[in-house]
Amino acid sequence: MARETKEQKQKSREFDKLKENLKLRFVSTAHLMYGREIKDLTENEVYQTVAATAKQFISDNWIKTNKTYAERQEKQIYYFSIEFLLGRLLKSNLINLGIEEAVKEVLEDFDLSLVKTFDEEPDAGLGNGGLGRLAACFIDSMAAHRLPGHGCSIRYQYGLFEQKIIEGNQVEIPDNWLKNGFAWEYRKPDKAIDVKFNGNAYMKKMPDGRLKLVYENPMTVMAVPYDVPIVGYHNNTVNTLRLWNAEVNRDFSDYGRLTQEQMRQKNEYRNFVESITRYLYPDDSTYDGRRLRLIQEYFFVSAGVQSIVRHYKKVGMDIHDFAQKIAIHINDTHPALCVAELMRILVDEEGLEWNEAWAITKNTIAYTNHTIMPEALEKWPIDMFKPLLPRIYMIIDEINRRWLIDVRDRYPNNEQKVHELSIIQDGMVHMARLSIVGSHSVNGVAKIHTDILKSTTLHDFYEYNPRMFNNKTNGITHRRWLMGANPELSDLIDATIGSRRWHRHPEQLDLLNDYVEDKPFLEKLGAIKHLRKEGLAKYVKEHNGIDVDPDSIFDIQVKRIHSYKRQLMNILHIMYQYHKLKTDSDFDMLPTTYFFGGKAAPGYYIAKETIRLINAVADKVNNDASIKGKIKVVFIENFGVSIGEIVYPAADVSEQISTASKEASGTGNMKFMMNGAITLGTLDGANVEIREAVGGDANCVIFGLKAEEVLNYYATGTYSAWDEYNTNENVRLVVNQLTDGTYGNFQSLSDYLIRANDEFFILKDFNAYADAHVEIMKRYQKRFQWLKSSAINIANSGVFSSDRTIDEYANEIWQVKPVMIP
Repeated sequence: MARETKEQKQKSREFDKLKENLKLRFVSTAHLMYGREIKDLTENEVYQTVAATAKQFISDNWIKTNKTYAERQEKQIYYFSIEFLLGRLLKSNLINLGIEEAVKEVLEDFDLSLVKTFDEEPDAGLGNGGLGRLAACFIDSMAAHRLPGHGCSIRYQYGLFEQKIIEGNQVEIPDNWLKNGFAWEYRKPDKAIDVKFNGNAYMKKMPDGRLKLVYENPMTVMAVPYDVPIVGYHNNTVNTLRLWNAEVNRDFSDYGRLTQEQMRQKNEYRNFVESITRYLYPDDSTYDGRRLRLIQEYFFVSAGVQSIVRHYKKVGMDIHDFAQKIAIHINDTHPALCVAELMRILVDEEGLEWNEAWAITKNTIAYTNHTIMPEALEKWPIDMFKPLLPRIYMIIDEINRRWLIDVRDRYPNNEQKVHELSIIQDGMVHMARLSIVGSHSVNGVAKIHTDILKSTTLHDFYEYNPRMFNNKTNGITHRRWLMGANPELSDLIDATIGSRRWHRHPEQLDLLNDYVEDKPFLEKLGAIKHLRKEGLAKYVKEHNGIDVDPDSIFDIQVKRIHSYKRQLMNILHIMYQYHKLKTDSDFDMLPTTYFFGGKAAPGYYIAKETIRLINAVADKVNNDASIKGKIKVVFIENFGVSIGEIVYPAADVSEQISTASKEASGTGNMKFMMNGAITLGTLDGANVEIREAVGGDANCVIFGLKAEEVLNYYATGTYSAWDEYNTNENVRLVVNQLTDGTYGNFQSLSDYLIRANDEFFILKDFNAYADAHVEIMKRYQKRFQWLKSSAINIANSGVFSSDRTIDEYANEIWQVKPVMIP
C-alpha cells in the first residue's frame, strides 16, 4: 500500500510540474502572439494560443521522428487519399500527448473552459464521408503503433459545402473553413514541386538509336506542401500529413511592361492555378468540372510522388532499392495515377529500363477498392485525358500494350477477356484497372465486399491473379470515437476492467464480456447512455428548436444521403407508424426519436428530395399533439465529425439499412457499436462481421434481402416494384402519401420507386424493416437485457479498431515495421 502511495505522490508531483510548465508556456505564447493579457483574449485567440502551446510539445518529437526515419532508413508508407476527414485536432492531440487534464486545469485557473475552446476549432474541410474518415483513422493508428507512415492529399480552400436546411430544403453555402487559418499546418515553400499539364509529348529518335522524350510547352503549376503533424498516442512518434496547395510563383506577380494580351494570359493562368485546390469535389455535372477533378488527382499525385523520390534520394538511398524502402498505398482510384507518375519518374528522370521500373512500381504500390458497383468505377475519356496529361497517357498506353500481350498469351483467341481486362477500352481510361495492373495487392474493406469483388465487380482480374486479392476490414480509431467522444464510458471501462491497456490494445475491450450480466455495471452503463442522450437533446434544442425526450428510443441514421443507403425507406416507415397511430386504436409503440443527418451531393435530386421529405414529415409529426410524443423526427443540419462525436454516443439504435451488396463496409456502424448502440441492419458491408462479433441475432437485429438475392434480381430482371405496390397494402399506403397531399407533393420520389422500379429494393424490404422495428421495441422494453446487448456490443468492438486494420496492412501488404523514437 505504501508503495502505491509513493507512486501516487510521484505522479502528483509530475502532474504539478507539467501543469506549471504548461501555464508558463500558455502565458508567454499569448503574449507573443497577441501582446495581451489572458483575460483580454477572445475565445478564438484562446483556442489559437492553446493550439500553439500544444505544438511546442509536438514539434520536438516531430523533428526527432523525421531525423530517426532518415538515419534508420527503415521502410516507410505513404498513404494517398483524395480526402482526409480529420475532424478537430486539438482534443485528439491533447489526448495523444497525455496533457488534456493538465491543460483543462490551467485554463480553469484563468476562468476559461477547455470544452468551449474545443468548439472554436473548425472541422477541416478536407473530406466528405467514409473514405476520408477512414484515411484519418488510418494515419492516427500508424502514429499510435509507431509505424513510419504519412498521408498525402490536397489542401482544399473550401470543403464540400456547409449544409443549411431552409424551409425543409438543403441549401449549400461555401465551407470557408480556412477563414481563420489552420492552426496545425506548417507551410514549406522550400519543398515546392513543379507539376506539368498540357503541352505536347513525343519520343524522338537520337543519332545513337535511343529514344528520348520531348515534352514541349507544358503548363507548369507550383505545388506547395503544407505539413500537418500526426501525433502518436503516448509515444514520441509524430508522422506527417502533407497537403498540397496550388500556388503561383511570387515572381509571377511582376507584371512589368506587359501588353494587354500578356496580362490577360497571366490572369487566365492565375485563375487556372488557384482553381485547382479551391474546392473539394468540383461539380462533376459539367465537362469542365470533371476535367478539374482529373487535374486535382494528377496534381496531388505528381507532387506527392516527386516529393517522395526527392526525399528518398536526399537521404542517400539507391533508386534500385526503392520498393524495399517505400510503400505507396492508393485509397480508392483517385490516386491511381501514382502508377504512371512513378513510372514517369523512374524512366524519364532516373533513366531506368522499362522492365526494372515496372517491377519497382508494382512492388511499391498497393490499392484499396471501395466500390462494388461497376458503374461507379472511375474512368476518364481519352479525349479529355490525353491533351491534359500527354506524357502520362503515353505511359498508360504502353503499360496497357505490354499488359495485353500477357493477357492474350493467357487467353488466346479470347478478345472478350482482352476487352474486360484492358486499361484503355471503349474510348476511356479505366482507373481501377490501372490500379490493379500497377500494384502488387488489391484489397476490399469487409469480408462480403471482398467476396463480391472477386465474384462479380473485379472477377476477371481475380481470376487472372487470385493471390493479389485480400481483405482488410475497415476500422475506426477508438481514441477519438470512444475515449474522446465518450469520456464517461471510457472511465467506466477503465474502472471495470482495471487496466488502461485497452487504450493501446483495443482488443482487450473483450475483458468486458465478464461484466455483461453484472447489474451494477449495467446500471452505470445505462446512466452514461442517458447522459449522452441528454447531451444530444440539448444540442437539438439549441440548433433545431425541437424538444426531444431522452427517455425515448434514440434511433439514428447519419451518413451521406444516397439512395442505396435507403434513408427513404426509413422515413417511409416513420410515415407508416404515424398513420397507424392516427388510425388504428390497437396500434401502440414506444416513444421514439428518429434522427437523420448527412449531406446530399448538390446535383443529386432524389437525395435532396429525400431530405425535403424527412423535414416535411418532421414538421407534421412533431407538431401533432394527438400522438403524445410517440414519434419525433430530427434532421441534424451539416452533419460532420464534430457533431458525430455528440451523436454516436447517444444512440440506442444504429440504422445500417443499405441494400445488401451495395455498402463496401461502413464505419459509422462501428462507431455506434463501440458506444453501445444495437445495430438494426441488413447483411451488408461490415454489418456481417458485427453480427458475428456480437454472437449473432441476439445482440443485433438483421432483416431484408441478402446479397445473393439482390444480385440475382439484378441478373434476372424479375423484380417488379409495381407488383409490390399492388400486393402490399403497407407499401401502397406510404407511396400514395407521397402524392396525395399528406406531406406535400413528392411525385419525383413516387416515380423513382414505381416507374424507375425501385432500384434498391426499398419496397421489397419494407415489411421486413417494419417487423425489425417491432423486434427492437420488444427488446428495448426488457431494460437489463437491452443493456446486456449494449455491453456485448462494446465488449466486442475492439476488433473494429483501425489499430487492428493498420497492423494487418503493415504486416501483410506493406511489410513496414514499427520504429522507436527515442
